[in-house]
Amino acid sequence: MGFRHSAVVADLLAFCLTTCLSPACHCFPGNWTQYPLTGSWFHGSREESSFGAIGGGSGPGHQLNALFAIGVSNQRETTVVWDKLTGEPLYNAVVWLDLRTQSTVENLSKKIPGNNNFVKSKTGLPLSTYFSAVKLRWLLDNVRTVKEAVEEDRALFGTIDAWLIWSLTGGTNRGVHCTDVTNASRTMLFNIHSLEWDKELCEFFEIPMKILPNVRSSSEIYGLMKAGVLEGVPISGCLGDQSAALVGQMCFQDGQAKNTYGTGCFLLCNTGHKCVFSEHGLLTTVAYKLGRDKPVYYALEGSVAIAGAVIRWLRDNLGIIKSSEEIEKLAKEVGTSYGCYFVPAFSGLYAPYWEPSARGIICGLTQFTNKCHIAFAALEAVCFQTREILDAMNRDCGIPLSHLQVDGGMTNNKILMQLQADILYIPVVKSSMPETTALGAAMAAGAAEGVDVWSLQPEDLSAVMMERFEPQINAEESEIRYSTWKKAVIKSMGWVTTQSSESGIP
Repeated sequence: MGFRHSAVVADLLAFCLTTCLSPACHCFPGNWTQYPLTGSWFHGSREESSFGAIGGGSGPGHQLNALFAIGVSNQRETTVVWDKLTGEPLYNAVVWLDLRTQSTVENLSKKIPGNNNFVKSKTGLPLSTYFSAVKLRWLLDNVRTVKEAVEEDRALFGTIDAWLIWSLTGGTNRGVHCTDVTNASRTMLFNIHSLEWDKELCEFFEIPMKILPNVRSSSEIYGLMKAGVLEGVPISGCLGDQSAALVGQMCFQDGQAKNTYGTGCFLLCNTGHKCVFSEHGLLTTVAYKLGRDKPVYYALEGSVAIAGAVIRWLRDNLGIIKSSEEIEKLAKEVGTSYGCYFVPAFSGLYAPYWEPSARGIICGLTQFTNKCHIAFAALEAVCFQTREILDAMNRDCGIPLSHLQVDGGMTNNKILMQLQADILYIPVVKSSMPETTALGAAMAAGAAEGVDVWSLQPEDLSAVMMERFEPQINAEESEIRYSTWKKAVIKSMGWVTTQSSESGIP
């Protein structure tokens, strides 16, 4: 499985100059998903992060006269513990998709009073393998080097952004150990109301607060680059990837929403200064806080674990395509799944079900079914999952979305975008710049006090060019296909309980 890394150098007009992809994640039996962090990581596959750099452009080819600031964005829940004396990670990074902690979650859930789910009320999150606290608890229980480093006061914890910022601002030589509110809100240790690490939550998960990073806003100068050609450039933006995409899509108003198609699929709706708690399986999360003295904004989020990852699975595991781009050609050849439905619940089901017992299924197969139909069904699966979280979002918000703004690498697939419009039965509006995650990090970096080269005032924001996909099937056909998908989802549930793979460390 691969995870997206992108680097964007943007001038003040947000012109995208460079982007790259690097697969480097390792999967093991039992749904363990992790990757090593070494010194060479900075020169190779930084698959868990995006960098947005803001500079002044001039001359042919947008050559940069000056690089003003750097912003960091990352896939949010992936967990790292490292030695602050040596700078070396004490174990592999445990990825957000990882399922080794299922028995940890089951044991912890027994400790939560049925009439007082204080974890969800404080964090906005259900108790799940998805979030950092249970990954950190597993590391403390199962990895001797981590346990010893904590006891000897050598350990630091963070999501990928915290490890990056600490390393880039000096590491063992007084590196800055910090994260921002959006990443902190995905650890399950952070109170989204007080915007602080929560003592009761830390005691519940038995996490020592001394190893946690300082929590800062999403747009301020955290420190300066300490080495290399960028030495002295401030790191001044930090956002979890989905918050960065929300900013990059300029969804600054209450009720504005975007959907990002990456490894997973993530629909966020800005709820303004209000913490809106879902009654339909969505998460409540911090959207952004763009400055120390700026107000915090919240969002409702629908999280789907497997989107682009299902395309990589068809390529790397089944071998029915040689490149991710080839799936569009296969799907176009048949234009239908011919009654085949694919539920890619490789890591259980996230929103709106939060069902860890589910596993992937392909059903409705006949002797006529071929790889083209399966390819089409895989694309439909991404769209059906988006429909489920959009329906939940509409019920929670009370006002249905009139269109869906989209971004991410998968939006280059025109078959997928048309399918999405057909299945949602509303227009899908695609940004001309798919890497809005890195753009959002650059915007936060440029807007930081002390950098001040990017204004986020509504009157100063330029419109982004869009491509629009209108529904092309009738509403009745859309509903029939969706209701059949829902039958397949039910059949995917109840396959497993506790992960027996927890007992061993690969």
